[in-house]
Amino acid sequence: MKEHLVHINNFVHEIPASGKMRVPVRLIASTDMLPTIFNDKAPEQACNVAWLPGIVRYSYAMPDIHWGYGFPIGGVAAFDIETGVVSPGGVGYDINCGVRLLRTDLKRSEIEKKLEMLMRTLFNHIPSGVGSTGSIKLEARDLKQVLVKGARWAVEQGYGSEKDLDKIEEHGEMAGADPQQVSEHAHKRGRPQLGTLGSGNHFIEVGFVQEIYDARAAAKLGLFLNQVSVIIHTGSRGLGHQVCDDSIRMMLRASEKYGIDLPDRQLCCAPIQSPEGQAYLAAMAAAVNFAFCNRQMIAHWTGQAFKEIFSSTLELATVYEVAHNIAKIESHTIDGKLRRLCVHRKGATRAFGPGHPDLPAEYREFGQPVLIPGDMGRCSYVLVGTQAAQEQTFGSTCHGAGRLLSRTQAIKIAKGRNIQKELRNQGVIVAASSSGTLAEEMPEAYKNVTQVVDAVVGADISRRVAKLVPLGVVKG
Repeated sequence: MKEHLVHINNFVHEIPASGKMRVPVRLIASTDMLPTIFNDKAPEQACNVAWLPGIVRYSYAMPDIHWGYGFPIGGVAAFDIETGVVSPGGVGYDINCGVRLLRTDLKRSEIEKKLEMLMRTLFNHIPSGVGSTGSIKLEARDLKQVLVKGARWAVEQGYGSEKDLDKIEEHGEMAGADPQQVSEHAHKRGRPQLGTLGSGNHFIEVGFVQEIYDARAAAKLGLFLNQVSVIIHTGSRGLGHQVCDDSIRMMLRASEKYGIDLPDRQLCCAPIQSPEGQAYLAAMAAAVNFAFCNRQMIAHWTGQAFKEIFSSTLELATVYEVAHNIAKIESHTIDGKLRRLCVHRKGATRAFGPGHPDLPAEYREFGQPVLIPGDMGRCSYVLVGTQAAQEQTFGSTCHGAGRLLSRTQAIKIAKGRNIQKELRNQGVIVAASSSGTLAEEMPEAYKNVTQVVDAVVGADISRRVAKLVPLGVVKG
């Protein structure tokens, strides 16, 4: 596979279509990143995605690509609405895992003496860890409203304000959700987990703006040097996991029913317009809305923690929130014609360019904000989407650093080390419920996010706006 790679330019490479591949694979990465990428089987997964019916143009792999369930994490694929398929593997188990960026009016120097107290307060305010449950006890009818309304339900209950909604992808309320397509088991898993961070790679990060690359765009986003910021990264918890699990069983039957030739059973799928395809999209949208609501509540409690430590009048504002595990029906121009497509982004971020009507009016001039978290010890980035992304990658870019080591490998390397102490020595205070999670999520487990960002900027599918550096992290 690697020997057939065609180098389009320094940041775009192509694996030509062969065998039953319907389209080539386009790999976005610097040449220096290729050896690491091909040490993984993720490029093979991207080739497998290219088999699927109705796929349009290319199967894309972002520079943070790594092995996933069926589709690679860091994969993007779009399917014709009439002839194509939808696949749970193209979204993944953590449906609408995503990122929200909050800004404050505080400067780094104003929080340093109280940072430890702030991290402890955040850890106490927001439930985290494996199987964590929240203080919100939902009735069944309330959960159904969450699954339909998403973040709007949280705002209606007093968690945040209406102005947050305009700064969330889909306004925090994805259309087409049907709670009846979500199993009772998924409902039971979701009810106690709303308003919880969870574990794994989910986190709340307090940091500061260390560098600004585009002063005008940064000013429009309300960002300034040394400003204190907060990143919230979590998803749909057990509810989304169960929706995926239930859907995979349904799609395995559907793949046989519709005679779909699969190179990997994990790519099980159904025609978009089939009853099974529509049922999955409706259940997925419900899980998407659960995640939007979840982050809205966590953002509200984050603001309360800041007020408790600093000032009762302090307000945290939402800069933007993006999803990075989702399938969406979108319109894109292909060969001069506008076509309706089902765009799967798994470990990838929507990155619409300037002027797109789906963006908040105040951001439209610069393109969609794109939030790229790194690891606990390095940095994160704020980017914006480009017109080139819309033309080349269905308005998509990377989503983070991407794993370099499996969780098992990371735990092995971390044996005998105190990751929390190491990070403190770097100036990062970590509040965590599990030392095992810290081992799995240590900085060395991830690619260097700066290399990832360099690649998407080099490919012209994103532009840099600002660099954020962590001061404190809450982990499950």
